[in-house]
Amino acid sequence: MKLDWKAKAALPLFLIHMLAAALLVGQAVPLDVRAATDGKVTQESIDAKEKEIDQAKEDIKGLKSGLSDVKKIKEELEREKSDLKSYVSKLDENLAQIEGDIRRLENEIAVKEADLLLSSSELEQAERKVQEQYDLTKTSIRFMYEAEKKSSVWELLLSAGGFGELLNRVDYINSVYEYDRNLWEEYLLNRNYVQLCKEQLEVERDYLEEQKQAVEEQQAQVEELIEAKRDQIVAYETDISNKEQAIREYEQEIDDQNALIAELERLVEEEKERLRQQNAAVVTYDGGMFKFPLADYTRVSDDYGERIHPTLGVLQFHNGVDLAAPKGTAIYAAYDGVVVAASYSSSMGNYVMINHGDGLYTIYMHASALYVSADQSVKRGDAIAAVGATGRATGNHLHFGVRKDGAYVSPWNYLSK
Repeated sequence: MKLDWKAKAALPLFLIHMLAAALLVGQAVPLDVRAATDGKVTQESIDAKEKEIDQAKEDIKGLKSGLSDVKKIKEELEREKSDLKSYVSKLDENLAQIEGDIRRLENEIAVKEADLLLSSSELEQAERKVQEQYDLTKTSIRFMYEAEKKSSVWELLLSAGGFGELLNRVDYINSVYEYDRNLWEEYLLNRNYVQLCKEQLEVERDYLEEQKQAVEEQQAQVEELIEAKRDQIVAYETDISNKEQAIREYEQEIDDQNALIAELERLVEEEKERLRQQNAAVVTYDGGMFKFPLADYTRVSDDYGERIHPTLGVLQFHNGVDLAAPKGTAIYAAYDGVVVAASYSSSMGNYVMINHGDGLYTIYMHASALYVSADQSVKRGDAIAAVGATGRATGNHLHFGVRKDGAYVSPWNYLSK
């Protein structure tokens, strides 16, 4: 919209200088307006950035409040100490929750590290934009200075060919002024945006450090709870006053464990018979040697066969091989087969049972994590779980058992030491 003559006559003198600069130098404005405004920062983007920073600060405040408290867990478990089976199950349940928190935090850390790269890139772009705006402002000032040295502004206006041309020149002053004002405002917005990008980067870095610290604290809690469980099991089993009861409970757990496994085998046989009646393929064992179920850790902490139980002090048949290994060590499927069960019991902890065909099964106990599920086909060497101390275990290890035709057999029949 054009201004009336009185309004145009009242324009500040520096606007006329801008007109003179544009006319004398031979260009309307220092740079093309469209190029200067592409992708510009707006007040909306400033507001959005401030909200992102506020949210990141709130995330930091809420991070630790959402994590598990080992002291509180121990207090709650005190009520279960007289019932070892219940104590173990509830402690393992808490361990599973904490380890889930750890995995979640580790995933968030990976995402946050990627976000920091994007934020750093965004900051670099904003800083370049501010520099561009600064350079444009310097160029505009230089043009005005050069123009004033070359000619009188009033002489330029009075040289207009007529009243209409004079009005056109004054109109042009408005355009130059509007561009220059927008240029300045955009510079201020970009400078503000740079400061916000820097602040967000610092807040996100703080959050990342908080997450890493939280992971370390949660991992320490896991070890503390495992230690507490070990102490409780040992204390319970070595207590003279309830020795007989502890032995009976342990034997009952083994009986329950064997009954569960026998039932799983029965279900497999039923399914195999159904498939045979339908002339469908069934799992078969080709006689090959098993892969050792752990890669780098092969120390046998307790072998297969008759033994004196380490804490109960009674002769007891150990139905598998215990392999000591750090928590999280990958457990491999010993041979091709189909997963019968991937579940939890208070004695076996997290366990996997695999059917290899022809009445041959392998069982992997006390895992900290399970990577497979029931009915899943696996190949020799596939990672199926991770070493842990869940169930009735006093330390991180894999209990590896082999069953043939409904009874445990020595794993060394299928493994080479």
